Amino acid sequence: MKDPRLIEISVGIFVALGLASLLMLAMKVANLADFSAPPGYEVRAYFDNIGGLQVRSPVKMGGVVVGRISDIGFDSKRFQACVTVRLEQRYDHIPTDTAANIYTSGLLGEQYIGLEPGGEESYLKNGSELTITQSAVVLEKMIQEFLYNKTAKPEPQSP
Repeated sequence: MKDPRLIEISVGIFVALGLASLLMLAMKVANLADFSAPPGYEVRAYFDNIGGLQVRSPVKMGGVVVGRISDIGFDSKRFQACVTVRLEQRYDHIPTDTAANIYTSGLLGEQYIGLEPGGEESYLKNGSELTITQSAVVLEKMIQEFLYNKTAKPEPQSP
């Protein structure tokens, strides 16, 4: 017969491992898996609408994460959302005329900023501004425009 104390200890270890794995999963989903930010530089971009973009959302170029969003604010002079992006130092040859677009992963996934490089020979540096931006596509607005255009067009009449 096995010692009941040994069974209790093994169950306790199993429960502790389960809780630790749930904590790691929650941190991964919340983009908090990286405790320290890699060295890099910050650039700003202004958007009319950022949708559901959040701090710590990824910034991707060619599908590769090249940085993360470090701050989101509102510029009361421009009346636009100001997004501060922290790019990793190893990606220091990004042209100054790079375009920043807000995309969604899948139909209802997280939003991220996608960078599309331009052709300039000068590169972004700390404090630069991304001037070519495209705001987030808001699904409700698209549905509203579709319904409005559908009702505004008269139906062709048959002879």
